Order: sequence, then structure tokens, then C-alpha cells
Amino acid sequence: MALTRRSVLKLSTAALAAPVVLRATDALATSGTVRVLAWQDYIQPNIAERFEAETGITLDLTTFGSNDEAESTIRSAGGRGFDIVFPSITNSASYVDENGDSYFAEVPADVNVDAVIPSFLRDSAGLGGMHNGQQILLPFDWGTEGITLNRADLAIEDADLSYSDLFRDETIGKAAFRQKSVIMGVGLYLDAIGEVPSNRMLDVYRSEDDARRVWGAIVEWIVARKEHFGAFWNNATEATSAFTEAGCIIGQTWDTTGLLLNRDNADFVYRAPKEGIITWLDSFGMLRQAANPEQAVALMNFLLQPEVGGMFANNTGYNSAVTGAADYASDEFRRQFNEVYTTDVLNNMWWWQADTPFFAPIRNEMVEIITNA
Repeated sequence: MALTRRSVLKLSTAALAAPVVLRATDALATSGTVRVLAWQDYIQPNIAERFEAETGITLDLTTFGSNDEAESTIRSAGGRGFDIVFPSITNSASYVDENGDSYFAEVPADVNVDAVIPSFLRDSAGLGGMHNGQQILLPFDWGTEGITLNRADLAIEDADLSYSDLFRDETIGKAAFRQKSVIMGVGLYLDAIGEVPSNRMLDVYRSEDDARRVWGAIVEWIVARKEHFGAFWNNATEATSAFTEAGCIIGQTWDTTGLLLNRDNADFVYRAPKEGIITWLDSFGMLRQAANPEQAVALMNFLLQPEVGGMFANNTGYNSAVTGAADYASDEFRRQFNEVYTTDVLNNMWWWQADTPFFAPIRNEMVEIITNA
């Protein structure tokens, strides 16, 4: 998932409350070096140069292109060699050593944790942000998968929108989705109405039997409505083409798809289904064996400034997890974000969980059934 979503544009985060601003120059360290292992596009020159100018600290950056690459780098060095690392939060368990200890340290007390959107900090605990009762990783950025629809064809109010709307009478031959995601979205709907109980789809992570029970019933429900299939997509280009070329009027898509379509045609909107919008989350944290802990704290506080969060969003298009970052993003980013991500939506995220060994193989079986229906 990480590499795929990095090929498309994302939006910045919103100002939900008055930000608590801690300048990087308030940190104790005013010299030295901080060694960082981050995704390839996360720390771009304008951010690195500003950090170094504000603090006098040199930022020594190494990049990676996948979670597997980052994990291998840290494991092969026994948790040494870097101060700050940026894993997807659901990969936290991969950074636990043979003694059951995380390579990450507890978040230092002088890091401005209050700068993170509160609901994200809350939800991060169960996604891998905590280990042995300690917060080890902080939310850094995120993106979603919800519903894109053409309101000229489907006049559905935001509060009423559901994953089930992919299968309305009006959508026969006109619904778009990625097979491995629609089984999660439809599952959230069927759980909400009590037809396929799944503990909000968390049961598919619990055991192989549960995954087959839940997904089997969901796929049966979807295939029984296959006349609604308009287009399948697996990348950003295919998702957009489903609407612009294949005639789809609704789809379960990444935020990118609907928001970019909206910029060209206001009839298209991207919105959160009432069952919960599907969300991924990346994080950052300090290693236990960091050689430069004061410099690491200075960098963490620098990145937790709303203005820097806005710079990050404008650089990459991803949503910052810092409260108030949208104040520093472009006007169009801010408008679209505030239309989609209301406080109610942010409090009702459905988070991708860490994959279990049986998760992907069974999901692939279900994808084949839908594809070949």
C-alpha cells in the first residue's frame, strides 16, 4: 500500500483547534547532527534547509522506498545508526527485537505531543503507536479511501452516504471500486446493519476462520449484485478513468480521485461514508539507541509545528497529522479538506490494521472471486 499511494496526490490536514506552537529553536540542542531514515519524499530541501537554519543542527538524511527496506535497515544494524525513523504505524511490531523490546524509545517528555490531532493520537495507540504501555510512535501523515460520486446523477446528502450506495438501483453498470478495498467498505456496511457481524471488520485480522467467514459472506453479497460493476481500478489513473471514460457515477476511491475530479467538475465530490472512512497512517519516532537524542527532539518538535506541517503537505500532497497545518496549505487544499474532513469524520476513521499472516492470501482469493464473477 505504501508505494502505491505515494504515486498520487493527497491533501493537507485541517485546523481543528488553536495550535500549540513550539519552535524548534526552543529545544536545547543548537548544534550537532540528527540522522534520519524517512520515506523518499518526506524531508524535501525546503524543510531540511529551514530546520538547519533555525537550529544550527545538521540533518543527515537517508531515504527508503518501502517498509520492508526500512525494517531491514534498522534490524541489520541492531537498532543503531539513526535517531529518527518514519515507519507506517501498522508496521510497529516489525521493530521489536528478540527480547520483546521495541527498537523505538518512549516519546520523550519534551516532545510537543499536543500538536497532533487528538483523535489521531488516540487511535494510534491501538495501531502500533504504543508498546508495553508506552507511546513510541507519533502520527505523522495520513490518507483515506471513501466515496466519490457525481451529484448531478446521485443527489445523496453527506450524512446519508453509505458504502451500500455503490449498489443503488441507479448505479447498475456505473459503480467503480478496487476489489480488495470494497470487501472492507461493504463489510463495514453489513456489520452496521447486523447482516454480517464482524466487529467493524476487525475480525478478518483475528483468525483465518474468521476472515473466511466474514469475507465469504461479504463476497457472496457483492457478487449477487455484480450487475452494478462498472469498472475495477488498481491505481490512480484507472480510478480516474472509471469516471471520465467508463461512465461511472459513484465509486469507492482514494481521496485523490474525487478531489482531483472535483477541481475539474464541481458535480464530483469525495465524501466519507457514515460507516467510517478507510484510513492509512504513517508515523515517526526516536530509536532507543539514538546517538543524538537532543537533536532528535529538536527535529520532532520542528516537524510538529503547524507551519511545517503545511509545508510538508504542499511538498508532498499528503495530509499532515499536525493540528492547524491546513492554515499553511494552499487555499484549494484547505477548502477541500474542510469540506470532507469534519470533526465527526475525523472521529469516525476506520484504520487499516497490521496484516496478519493469513490476511493477504485469503484476501487475494476473495479478489479473484469478485474479478471473475
